[in-house]
Amino acid sequence: MQNRRAAREAALKSLYAVEVGKNSTQDATKVIIKPSLKNDYDSVRFAEKLLMVTVDHATEYDEIIDEHINNWEVNRLAVIDKLILRMAISELLLFEEIPTKVSINEAIELAKKYSTRKSGNFVNGILDAALTHLKKENKINKKGRGLIEESNH
Repeated sequence: MQNRRAAREAALKSLYAVEVGKNSTQDATKVIIKPSLKNDYDSVRFAEKLLMVTVDHATEYDEIIDEHINNWEVNRLAVIDKLILRMAISELLLFEEIPTKVSINEAIELAKKYSTRKSGNFVNGILDAALTHLKKENKINKKGRGLIEESNH
């Protein structure tokens, strides 16, 4: 896969179209993902999977986010921040081939590019806390060389 960052950006834009614009995932794929990624089949597939999984598990991911935002509510988050967090949690939980550090770093970069000045730090804090919690619950299942992190706990 050549450009996962571009695929993540296309998935984020598609999530926004679904969440705010009330578009279908099929329309978002047709209008945003495929034109953005053109003939890069692997990137299109990755972006489509990320979109679908994130939409399908949004409620579950909001519960995870809610556990880690102190004195705040998920429905009060900036939409872009919420979508980036959901997308990153999708990667943490369901994309076994992507290291957790990569998913978190990519989410931080998306937040810096598409949200507010402070969003990168906010996203980092929430995802670090969520990752720690998910690891304790044995919900992080990474496979492949370099993906299994040694734990000092």
